[in-house]
Amino acid sequence: MTSPPPLPVAGAPELRWRGSSPRAQLRILTGRSVRAHFANRKAVVLSMLQPVFMLVLLSQVFGAIVDRDQLPDGITYIDYLLPALLVTTGIGPAVASGIGLVRDMDNGAVSRLRTLPIHASLMLFARSFADLLRTAGQLAILLLVAVVFLGADPAGGVLGMLAALALTCVVVWAMTWVFLALGAWLRNSEAMQSAGYLVTFPLMFASSAFVPAERLPDWLQVLATVNPLSYAMDASRCLALNQPLGTEVWSALAASLLVAVVGSTLAVRAFRRPTA
Repeated sequence: MTSPPPLPVAGAPELRWRGSSPRAQLRILTGRSVRAHFANRKAVVLSMLQPVFMLVLLSQVFGAIVDRDQLPDGITYIDYLLPALLVTTGIGPAVASGIGLVRDMDNGAVSRLRTLPIHASLMLFARSFADLLRTAGQLAILLLVAVVFLGADPAGGVLGMLAALALTCVVVWAMTWVFLALGAWLRNSEAMQSAGYLVTFPLMFASSAFVPAERLPDWLQVLATVNPLSYAMDASRCLALNQPLGTEVWSALAASLLVAVVGSTLAVRAFRRPTA
């Protein structure tokens, strides 16, 4: 027979652990996501090599058939392609972020974390930051291979490429919220993969990524105009190729901010739904 719990002393303050600070939670959860990713070394190597394969394939295929007269004066195709490829490469990890969220919800990791005094939204932010670190590593390798092995030499130099890389990271982080929202709403790996393809291909090909938008059919030009990635690609090219910036960078940042706000709001709302 167990003794009853002691009665609280009248007037004494109630002691209740409310968990660590949001900053500490975000740091710990981000570290957890990073360690989980690097635990599978084979997956890390393959994820780092995939952008390189895409770079070599696209630069050789499209570089052989593109009309050089349609490119800006003095710009080679590899220099034209590289800034846009930074943006399109980041879409892959963004989709993987949503798929990873679904898997964590299926294997019980999210349910275990929900039993702790953790802000639900911080789980999503931690995943987005961890995946952003992975994306930055992929893009750095992509730039290194393009410069060392494919002879890329953008007119903007090192500073221009670093600026394009920083802008790309902002855009990719914003796009990650789109796929986190899809994952939180769908909660199914197969459905998430199908949705990822349906979203990814229009974003990649209905844009100015591989050829100037003026060379696209009229209906694709309309899609490219409203495609948020087109703003990011144009801004990235201006930075990397040392072209007049105009409003491209601000347009890309504004579009990314809008996507991040809407995507994070929908993702957090869907994530807070009780699991089945």
